[in-house]
Amino acid sequence: MIIKKLPISDALIIKPKMFIDNRGYFFESFNLQRFNSALEAEHYFVQDNISFSRKNVLRGMHFQEDKPQSKLIQVIDGKIFDVIIDIRRKSSTFGKWTSVILDSQNNYQLWVPEGFAHGFLVLSNYARIFYKTTQFYYPKLEKCLLWNDKKVNIKWPKTKNLIISTKDQNGENFESLF
Repeated sequence: MIIKKLPISDALIIKPKMFIDNRGYFFESFNLQRFNSALEAEHYFVQDNISFSRKNVLRGMHFQEDKPQSKLIQVIDGKIFDVIIDIRRKSSTFGKWTSVILDSQNNYQLWVPEGFAHGFLVLSNYARIFYKTTQFYYPKLEKCLLWNDKKVNIKWPKTKNLIISTKDQNGENFESLF
């Protein structure tokens, strides 16, 4: 695997080593020993999730402030514009965001450490996203930062007919949360 640092501290792109021939391809999507060695820390995942969304669905920006989750995200079918925001108050990149394109062609994985809000926009006809978390999901602890907060100012791709849940439309702004 190849690890690439993102502009926001501690967030990473993981590029798997692909073995491709005329039959198709193979790659190891996760190996705890290699993963922990590459991140120089011990991480254990407690929950696997699959999310399916249609084109133009925007989900986010979600996080758990109490019992925060680290996430390892991979698109297994489709293409997304994936966004993370550093919400760690003592971080040098607090309030900054970055984005990556994850799709089933590049097979990249996004490592999202604890202390980040996460969301995505589906760019393909649909997307199936698989992700691991280091903490269980607690619905009552989930918070939502407004996806189009003016202070954070995420540059989402131009899309007509966004599909956004009521919860995400009513997310809180950055100033009130932090």
